[in-house]
Amino acid sequence: MTQDPALQGQVGQGLDTQALLRLMAWLSPAFPIGGFAWSGGLERAVADRLVTSAPDLTSWLETILRHGSLWNDAVLFSSAFEAFDQRDALKDLSELGLALAGSAERHAETLSLGQAFVTAAIAWPHPVLQILPKQVPFPVAVGAISAAHGVPKTSAIAAYLHAAVSQSVSAGIRLGVCGQAHGVGILAGRESLVREVAEKAQGATLDDLGGAAVQAEIASLRHETQHSRLFRS
Repeated sequence: MTQDPALQGQVGQGLDTQALLRLMAWLSPAFPIGGFAWSGGLERAVADRLVTSAPDLTSWLETILRHGSLWNDAVLFSSAFEAFDQRDALKDLSELGLALAGSAERHAETLSLGQAFVTAAIAWPHPVLQILPKQVPFPVAVGAISAAHGVPKTSAIAAYLHAAVSQSVSAGIRLGVCGQAHGVGILAGRESLVREVAEKAQGATLDDLGGAAVQAEIASLRHETQHSRLFRS
């Protein structure tokens, strides 16, 4: 399988305008995957008073970026990017990604987002859409499709992570943890960390999977029995 001819050969040469536009579209809040409906356990952390302020939200995000679900997502993304034209490898990565979900809600979140992403990406036809498994987690879907369309790897991972952080900040604002001004400040202050994690992940292998964000995983589990809630995770 070849990359999109319009973008072929651009990986590693910087992000050109067409690749940038595609990446912006795919990871925009307006892209119809329903990412706004999920908080990744943050809602429970707020309910349990573990996250009550902008500094708390900052610490939460930095932890999951370095040691939690977003780090594992970045590694899976990187591996899927390299294997975008290998049906069996993408199947194995998808099964691994789903197995890594620490709760039923995390499993539902990554699966629903992955499937919705593939469905929406049909607007940019490519053979990769035919070899991705139906049960595909979000980072595997975005990683494989980004590679197929010639989006530079590190830029694609960084954009994925930035979108995830932005979504969490938006959830934090809706949950009353901080205001919009503080939210923008959190995003601005995490730019260097997002870049650092993306650069680290682009050379990572599956041996680098693993995490220690125990409190975040517990919050995700506890959210399953939370009575009143705004988010699905």
